[in-house]
Amino acid sequence: MVKSSNIGYPRLGEKREWKFLLEHFWSHKIDETEFLAQTKALRLNSLKKEQAAGIDVIPVADYSNYDHVLDTAVAFGVIPERFGKFDHKLSLTEYYQIPRGNKNAIAAEMTKWFNTNYHYIVPELDHADFKLLDNRWLTYYNEAKAELGIDGKPVILGPVSFLKLGKVKDDYARGAVLAQLLDQLLTLYVQVFQELAAAGVTYIQLDEPTLGTLTDQAELALYQKALKVLKDAAPEVKVIVQTYFAAVDDYEAVVALPADGFGLDFVHDHGENLKAVVAHGFPADKLLAAGVVDGRNIWRSDLTAKTALVDQLKAAAPNLWLQPSNSLLHVPITTQNEHKLAPVIKNGLAFADEKLAEIVTLTKQANGDDVQADLDASKAALDQLNHSEHRNNQTVAADVKAILAAPTERQSAYPQRVIAQKVLNLPLLPTTTIGSFPQSAEVRSHRKAWRKGDLSTADYQAFLDGETKRWIKIQEDLGIDVLVHGEFERTDMVEYFGQKLKGFTTSQNGWVQSYGSRGVKPPFVYGDVQWTEPITVRDTVFAQQQTDHLVKGMLTSAVTIINWSFVRDDIPKNIVADQIGLALRHEVKALEEAGIKIIQVDEPALREGLPLKPRYRQEYLDNAVKAFKITTTGVKDETQIHTHMCYSDFEDILPAISALDADVISIESSRSKGESIKAFEQTKYDKQIGLGVYDIHSPRVPSVDEIKQNIHRALEVIDVHQFWINPDCGLKTRKEPETIAALENMLDARNQVVAELGVKNK
Repeated sequence: MVKSSNIGYPRLGEKREWKFLLEHFWSHKIDETEFLAQTKALRLNSLKKEQAAGIDVIPVADYSNYDHVLDTAVAFGVIPERFGKFDHKLSLTEYYQIPRGNKNAIAAEMTKWFNTNYHYIVPELDHADFKLLDNRWLTYYNEAKAELGIDGKPVILGPVSFLKLGKVKDDYARGAVLAQLLDQLLTLYVQVFQELAAAGVTYIQLDEPTLGTLTDQAELALYQKALKVLKDAAPEVKVIVQTYFAAVDDYEAVVALPADGFGLDFVHDHGENLKAVVAHGFPADKLLAAGVVDGRNIWRSDLTAKTALVDQLKAAAPNLWLQPSNSLLHVPITTQNEHKLAPVIKNGLAFADEKLAEIVTLTKQANGDDVQADLDASKAALDQLNHSEHRNNQTVAADVKAILAAPTERQSAYPQRVIAQKVLNLPLLPTTTIGSFPQSAEVRSHRKAWRKGDLSTADYQAFLDGETKRWIKIQEDLGIDVLVHGEFERTDMVEYFGQKLKGFTTSQNGWVQSYGSRGVKPPFVYGDVQWTEPITVRDTVFAQQQTDHLVKGMLTSAVTIINWSFVRDDIPKNIVADQIGLALRHEVKALEEAGIKIIQVDEPALREGLPLKPRYRQEYLDNAVKAFKITTTGVKDETQIHTHMCYSDFEDILPAISALDADVISIESSRSKGESIKAFEQTKYDKQIGLGVYDIHSPRVPSVDEIKQNIHRALEVIDVHQFWINPDCGLKTRKEPETIAALENMLDARNQVVAELGVKNK
């Protein structure tokens, strides 16, 4: 009999209840007891929904108070030394200082979870003092069983993936170090598994997503060793090794590993997992947990096509579970809270709850139940959307074809442009910020009142203009060279453009977790994308009118918009990218014609969209460069194009970064303690660059000396005439006092470095 399963459920809450609980605890509005009681209620409610949906195998311990990788690290005592030594389960206050930092210790680094927009806290493995401080998996299993009668499936990040996702200082000896650490860590996993077995656990979902990035036999041997140790220690528990986001290479060797089953992704595998299963079969004595519904996108499944897939899998693996392709952490919770979407769009959606319903429908069909009505309803909804005028705009098709037929290069090469841009009269080590400034409670309350209709558009615009003027003055007083208008009109750098471009729509409650308590509400690209009128020109020109300093125009690039949106899945993404690139080209031209001399086209998500498999990367990068150049190459030589990137390892994409041909690139760097600089030690970068000199993801204000050290470190590998001084990222989520204090220190540090260099600045 085929069973329905889930891999993980969103934490955020239908209306971000979880987010607000975290923030209330951080601001001392509730204590730990109240926090734990309310988060328990949220957690149990999620389990009840999975139970009511008819899911047979329900995950437990997929919940987190911040991040599941951090939870794993804390449970096993992998806590950075700067936060102290611990021999007990951490209190919430102790726990939260790791991702947030404190006045004496900088926050732990965070980075992208594979190629998603979720961020995890990076385990620091050097000097790790492995000890089991908290068997959180047992706690949550017992809770679900006692409260709801659920015999849950504990979800545990596997030991090999945990170590591979961590960091060690001696990266050259990384393989040997991880193999050594695995021996120590496995003793703790054994204890966890044995305690779960004693409690009566039937299945454990052991997440080993790094199996999708397997590189060699030595690495495969680590999984072999870990699984053998765990199975020998708790043979009565069935271990399901879960992968996602990619196909597994060396399929036959992987499914021969000593586990009771394997979770494979049949959505994001480029067809490779299915091809392997059909070609080689599946072990008869093992369970196949098949990810057949897309857990990363919000569109309805074509259930008729999915039934054909399920039939193929069932023939190869009679012991079959059906489940999403990955944890539903990456999608909103339910379409039931969306009341403003056009029916043709809403009927084509499936959020987490609707995806579980699709899983149950497919499971019933696989077991011989009559689900034809559900299949017909799914097909009708998709047909209505796919055949609508929204997805068949002939004007857009013709315009994209025309732009692709023309050269997409700047008028002159960079050496000529940099001479033309001397007209900007910028000093040595010019300073700027990345774009956004703090969105205070007052900003949010005015926006809320305007959206509810309690504040007129004219009054709302007047308020926004006042904030812009105030922050222009603050930037002038600080001595910043290139200013920004602050983006007070934007809730999100992608959603804002999604509200202005044809072919996009936005949701009311389509929130997903980005990091910690930060939720984002990605727009939906449901149709062909078209620019209809200026988007940013009015606010940028207003800001420029308030100052003699240069003000940057601020746009978000096509590939980042795609990577941070839910994108239609009926055509290839590169076609959507070309459409967005062309729409933004019109906006860039409008800014230039309005007198804006520096235009930033942010590309923070370029790296995160990179396919996990190297064989697919060049095509992705070529398409990304093409879309960026469609946007930026229509300007004059003296117009300076900037771009910005976040959370990235750059060594493998530096050629693509250079190919973007932006005049200035700013890169997040400080939280990784200068590791981003290593990319520029090996490869000469010939354009201008700003490596972020302080971390903005923590409320901590960096000292002048700390910022100076970061500047000096960068100047060891980057010519002083190429270097810009800027924070790591936008400042929207920070408070005003800490923002101003940090920027003051940044300017002091820049001025001291210039003085030390003995160069007279303007």
